[in-house]
Amino acid sequence: MNRVVIFDGMCHLCDGFVSRLIRWDTEEKLLFTANQSAEGSRILQEHGKKALAEGSVFFLEEGQLYTKSTAALRIMKNLPFPFSLAYGLTVFPEGIRNMVYTWIAKNRYRWFGKRDTCRMPTPEEAARFL
Repeated sequence: MNRVVIFDGMCHLCDGFVSRLIRWDTEEKLLFTANQSAEGSRILQEHGKKALAEGSVFFLEEGQLYTKSTAALRIMKNLPFPFSLAYGLTVFPEGIRNMVYTWIAKNRYRWFGKRDTCRMPTPEEAARFL
């Protein structure tokens, strides 16, 4: 369990992001769990975080929990080329990146909608979810 994407399982934007990550992660480096799940909640509590307090995506890598734009960019870094190039956006100051991230996170339900229940993995995806 070296690389875990913890996402808002009820958010359509997050669900779309996870679906694309699964498709793009051809080396299957990433595992996934919703922050509403028991495992997602446990990981976040272990690191002193609340599921939706800081945004919609968290990334646990080698025992370190990343949040907001840094989480999203570190996730992309773990993907094959050309997706890994997105990590280059770390050249922008974290404060500016997080302002943009927070603006999107605050509006994601309004713009993209919200599910009544968490995303359930397909049988083919089940091994990738905690």
